Amino acid sequence: MTGPSDAALVARVLADDDRRAFAELVRRHQSAIRTLLRRLCVGDAARADDLAQETFLRAYRKLATWRGDARFSTWLHQIAWRAWATDARRRPAPQPEPPPPSPGPSARADARLDLERAFAVLRDEERAALALAFGEDLSHEEAAAILEWPLGTLKSHVARGKEKLRRFFAAAEAS
Repeated sequence: MTGPSDAALVARVLADDDRRAFAELVRRHQSAIRTLLRRLCVGDAARADDLAQETFLRAYRKLATWRGDARFSTWLHQIAWRAWATDARRRPAPQPEPPPPSPGPSARADARLDLERAFAVLRDEERAALALAFGEDLSHEEAAAILEWPLGTLKSHVARGKEKLRRFFAAAEAS
């Protein structure tokens, strides 16, 4: 990372209402937040983008509450998770059985689509645990902190989610 640290940018926003400093924070973290939300939204890019925008609006309004005891990115992921969870409670959650992945060697785009289809078979908790622990390359401890779950709960959801994905891809391979 070049330039000022996240903490220095936050300080500039809080001290001087420096909009450029906040824009830099958004630029640094928007890709990771959007990726997480797209995984949680099972590929619904428009919904994920709306939630990403909501995440950064909430972050701006609550910037003074970031204490700096965790990484800024961890704090943002927690806000994104809460925005998604609030949205998910408000809408019905139809989870149709996705079609199996296409057989044969997949191009990169096909593999991404297959993963989105596979993620659709997971429960919300499993999807969130896997998206953070593997998609965002966070430690189990960091993912548990973001989700505000005990570490054991996170590990259970990761294990169950991995097993469901393994069965999904094994069934797809067999067909």
